[in-house]
Amino acid sequence: MRNHTPVVSFILLGLTDDLQMQILIFTFLLITYILSIAGNLIIIILILVDSHLKSAMYYFLQNFSFLDISFTSACIPRFLYSISTGDRSITYNACVAQLFFTYVFGMTEFFLLATMSYDRYVAICKPLHYMTIMNHRFCKMLTFCCWMTTFLIIFPPFCLGLNPEFCDSVIDHFLCDVNPLLKISCSDLWLIEEMTLVGSVLIYIMTVICVVLSYTFIIRTVLRFPSAQQRTKAFSTCSSHFIVVSITYGSCIFVSIKPSSKDELAINKEVVILMTSISPMLNLFIYTLRNKQVKCAFNDLVKRILLVSKS
Repeated sequence: MRNHTPVVSFILLGLTDDLQMQILIFTFLLITYILSIAGNLIIIILILVDSHLKSAMYYFLQNFSFLDISFTSACIPRFLYSISTGDRSITYNACVAQLFFTYVFGMTEFFLLATMSYDRYVAICKPLHYMTIMNHRFCKMLTFCCWMTTFLIIFPPFCLGLNPEFCDSVIDHFLCDVNPLLKISCSDLWLIEEMTLVGSVLIYIMTVICVVLSYTFIIRTVLRFPSAQQRTKAFSTCSSHFIVVSITYGSCIFVSIKPSSKDELAINKEVVILMTSISPMLNLFIYTLRNKQVKCAFNDLVKRILLVSKS
């Protein structure tokens, strides 16, 4: 029999001990975080107040902006606090909460991206039935399914992995992630590891199949259009979504690639910082700069605000 002292807090090593690098990282993350939050909030407000942005496409974009805000807020503020104060400790409960919400918001984004690809498929391949199929009730049901499917996949391994025994309290990361926690655990978590792996693969496969099938039918349909102008217009309506899909899946595939064990954590931390800070900000610029209706809605909102301020 061994006596185990339960771990009540962890130490997050972060990215670097270099003071100048910490200042640069803090400034960079603070700017990207503010831009991401402000920009995605603007998208949510525009879709709420503008009558021209009431289709299913913008309903899903509004939900995606909410997920971007939630995902980056689950990771970045705690790291900014750690850099600014030098306090790298995090309680066990806070660590578990960060881990849970990061995975819930991140994985729900995958299902929502798959749903958005289906929306683009209906818009291009079945345009006459679009309003009938993608009605508000059906869109709400699809969004609910995205959340519920994520919970059903994540919740079982998460509950089984609560209160394990740890051999160390130092986490080699800037946030609480599954792999670094598993590396310092003394408990036999083989079942948790397998369930986590199966759940992740299941989410990726399900969403990738949906995205690939949707875009396969979209491309086949668009190539049959008689004029080049129609084809260009059809592809332009999907371009923003396709770019976001490429960035999201590309980042996850890069994290999944296993380099040498010496470099694995360092590379993964760098990619994760890009996923949690830059990706939500890029999504904002991709959708606003490439979408005429969103830009028009933004210009109208600015004009209204200026008129109110003048009066």
